Amino acid sequence: MIRFCSLVSGSAGNSYAFSDGEHRFLVDAGLSGKQIENRLAEIEMDPRDLSGILITHEHIDHIKGAGILSRRYDIPVYANQGTWKAMEGKIGKVSEKNRKTFITNEVFSMGSLKVKPYKTSHDAAESVGFTVSAEKEKISIVTDIGCITPEILEEIKGSDLVVLEANHDVEVLKSGRYPYSLKRRILSDEGHLSNDAAGDCICYLAENNVENFMLAHLSEENNFPELALSTIQGKLQERKLLDCGKIKLDVAFRNRIGRVYEFNKS
Repeated sequence: MIRFCSLVSGSAGNSYAFSDGEHRFLVDAGLSGKQIENRLAEIEMDPRDLSGILITHEHIDHIKGAGILSRRYDIPVYANQGTWKAMEGKIGKVSEKNRKTFITNEVFSMGSLKVKPYKTSHDAAESVGFTVSAEKEKISIVTDIGCITPEILEEIKGSDLVVLEANHDVEVLKSGRYPYSLKRRILSDEGHLSNDAAGDCICYLAENNVENFMLAHLSEENNFPELALSTIQGKLQERKLLDCGKIKLDVAFRNRIGRVYEFNKS
């Protein structure tokens, strides 16, 4: 069994909560400690019960509250070597016993769940996405990524839920007020995924029996939920993938928690 909820997703902060029914943990902690505590309370999760915080990469919108929560509640923080080195001075002191290092592309266990960190293309030291699997259930988080590789598609196939970045609409970004250098960064293969690119990825996964998708990390400046949804729905409709009624699209919110998912195939 896997229970999942997006606590926040966007350039101002990112954090997702998982549970296997016994153990609870976060993927990223990009809000203040207090804000994360409040959002956990909304889904009846106590931060004192957290078994760990998994970190995708060192950007502040993913790590802001990680050190605070670790010190306050004695929570282990898990990151790869490159990310630990890059975030060292950003999250404050984490006790030696709570500094956990995983190896990218190697599976490790958290409670009954298996976690697979895999390399993502982003302008960070050693950024990763995660698949989290129980005996029969699997959830994948693929955000802060400039492009989707065949290796990533292979990792996330077969997921019960894919949390996928749909950061921006290309034309809105190009005509917007961001400086040229920032636009180039976002549009690069180490930047962020567009609605169109997310749609192509979702179509491929839908053709390979993935049914549930959450669009994440939407830009406040260069996107909005209705635009992201309509773009991706249009691509699915072109391939007649919406006709069966099985494909479900959801959006992770920038300023509040999302719906709680529970997958249990036992």
